[in-house]
Amino acid sequence: MTAVQIVLTILAALAVVTAAEIYRELHTFKVTKYSIESEKFPAGGETVKIVFLSDLHNREYGKGNENLYQALRTERPDLILIGGDMLVGKDRVSYEPALKFVQKLPAICPVYYANGNHEQRMKENPKEYSYSYADYKTVLEEAGVVFLENETETVRIGQTALEICAVELPLETYRKMKKANVTSQDIGNLAGDQAGSQDRVAPQAAYRILLAHNPAYMNAYKAWGADLILSGHLHGGIVRIPGLGGVISPQAFLFPRYSGELTLEGDQTVIVSRGLGTHTIHLRLFNTPELVSISLEPAMEKKIL
Repeated sequence: MTAVQIVLTILAALAVVTAAEIYRELHTFKVTKYSIESEKFPAGGETVKIVFLSDLHNREYGKGNENLYQALRTERPDLILIGGDMLVGKDRVSYEPALKFVQKLPAICPVYYANGNHEQRMKENPKEYSYSYADYKTVLEEAGVVFLENETETVRIGQTALEICAVELPLETYRKMKKANVTSQDIGNLAGDQAGSQDRVAPQAAYRILLAHNPAYMNAYKAWGADLILSGHLHGGIVRIPGLGGVISPQAFLFPRYSGELTLEGDQTVIVSRGLGTHTIHLRLFNTPELVSISLEPAMEKKIL
């Protein structure tokens, strides 16, 4: 065998292995588990378990998404947070797979749903879609899902107070090759800093979770003052390179800083889900879809030596 034949054989083998991996990642998912400590959680209190779902895009894992549903139940969450893009915002594309899956979730625990750009564009431009966002929302609300659309809600789980905030940035902030000017004041205005539940506690006392679909504006989210920021949208950067992360964002920016991981920045935590589905570019490599499970725990007491 000549050197050229050896190289071609190696390249062919790599192509087969890569194709097999892409196929595997398009048909399976994993549960990614994170643990977060905070002094805002009462000492001696119980761990609060949150499951974060994002970017399903009508993907089905098993008939009726039964595999995904059972994996979620196994986590025994106290709270389910949805970060948007569970459906596909495209004319003549049914949202039935997403609807039937999300509809079952309130039987497990409380569910809070923040829209992504796909839900948002269906909501803002209803005449362009044959399926109605309003109907989708109504059915899910009747099932017990709470939608947060530029709103803030206080949730109490045992002794732990969580302030759940959700923002919908203008659709122009999703334009390709263009980043809009978004400030922390914009986030505060959208989150309804002056509104919210009558049961709301002071921001410094509650653990503040921000659901913001697009991580491109993370600096504004952090400056606003969230303790935990949950985003999605990037689908993990499509292809992930070890040590570098995701390769490209939906806005066509290369190597986005936040693409599918947990990042600690001082007292703040950023989690960007790699999502559960695909859209437009039906490709994943070294980027397995994920269901994110988060354990919120009281900070460990520091021993004085």
